[in-house]
Amino acid sequence: MGFALMKSIGAFMGGKNIGFADIETEKATAAAAALGTEVYSSNIEAAAEGNFIFLAVKPQILADVLKEIAPIVQKRLSSENVPVLVSMAAGWTISKIQAVLADGAAITGNAAVKAPVARIMPNTPVLISKGLIALAASPELSNENAAKLETMLKGAGTIDRIDESYLNAVTGLSGSGPAFAYLFIEALADGGVLAGLPRDKALLYAAQTVFGSAAMVMETGKHPGELKDMVCSPGGTTIAGIAALEAGTFRSSVIQAVKAAWQRSTEL
Repeated sequence: MGFALMKSIGAFMGGKNIGFADIETEKATAAAAALGTEVYSSNIEAAAEGNFIFLAVKPQILADVLKEIAPIVQKRLSSENVPVLVSMAAGWTISKIQAVLADGAAITGNAAVKAPVARIMPNTPVLISKGLIALAASPELSNENAAKLETMLKGAGTIDRIDESYLNAVTGLSGSGPAFAYLFIEALADGGVLAGLPRDKALLYAAQTVFGSAAMVMETGKHPGELKDMVCSPGGTTIAGIAALEAGTFRSSVIQAVKAAWQRSTEL
């Protein structure tokens, strides 16, 4: 996900204005070559140089990264060169990020100042600039920097400002949702193969059908139920298929999938 966002930001700012650190040297070198960016020797160097510090790490290791960079971040907060931290770690609240930074900075002897923090939840379609990025900001993040951040990210897809309290639900829906959609597309294609279509044709028809249906919801503003009813003729093929889905508790299963992903995000 970090690579996808760097690609988008690089298109806006130019790769030479971006640098990053990665524990996997070969991976970092390859990514830097592809995007024309700089590779920092450590997280500390990246935290010292970046105006917007993207924390593109798994939730389970974010604490270690924050403790590592806390002294340099706190030092910058005490100057005029204030960085903005941007986290995409599920389950990590803004206040928790600020608290870990303050605790980690205590070893420097400096008084802790709250860092400007933004939490974002992108989904995988940002790889093709069709993503959705939910964004929540701390009070310390200025309107000017919030606008800069939105501008940097807009090449990756749609940016939606949201209250932080909704982010776990967003994680369950749009963060995990692409996987649910891919599973549905795969199942649609399998159904086409069962009905006699060649695999390549079945996959094309399934993917384009889902793509076009999503566009109908977005562009018409109509409720999905209304659009569904437009396809269902009395006694026709579609309503027969809908009945089969309902018999298999399709909608309930999807709801429970989002619920499970939301609950896991809350646990993290």
